[in-house]
Amino acid sequence: MEFLTALGLSSAAGLNAYIPMLVFGLLARFTSLVSLPPAWQWLSDPILLAIVGVLLVIEVVADKVPAVDTINDAIQTVIRPTSGGLMFASGIDSATGGAGMQQLSTSETLRQPSTWIALVVGFAVALGIHFFKSSSRPVWNTSTLGVAAPIVSTGEDVTAAALSFSAVLVPIVALLLVLALIGVIVWFFLKVRKHITNPSRVA
Repeated sequence: MEFLTALGLSSAAGLNAYIPMLVFGLLARFTSLVSLPPAWQWLSDPILLAIVGVLLVIEVVADKVPAVDTINDAIQTVIRPTSGGLMFASGIDSATGGAGMQQLSTSETLRQPSTWIALVVGFAVALGIHFFKSSSRPVWNTSTLGVAAPIVSTGEDVTAAALSFSAVLVPIVALLLVLALIGVIVWFFLKVRKHITNPSRVA
């Protein structure tokens, strides 16, 4: 289940870098649902959570304004995948109670090959979803004259929150949400490809 937890959190980061960080950090700080090993306890630091909360507000607002959302997506090209890497690595370690790494410091944990593998996997997962989000938004904005921006953005935020909570509470649900998200991604790109190859037909 720890893999599903990590997958759900990193997928959420591809949509919104700050929602999974905030959810995971708050659950670790105020509940017994998440037990962070020493190497990842900084994720529940109140100062960090406050900063992430402020950044989340900025992200939520910017992502709902046409044109501004495109600029924001460009800025987030590094941030979302980085968040995804951190969420995947910390999610796997925390979901297992830090098995085998419980007493390791942050520097010691970062010297473990398994940690870097997890960081790279999470980075790649979030980057793939971010690519879909950032490439699909201009299509929505152009086809709806920007009307769809706040609607699509809200849907992405809700999905990121659902992925984050389910990754911790019911990992199998997170897997189903990830599969559904992949289905949407495939459908969207097939739709775009069909329009490019046969623009005269409206389907």
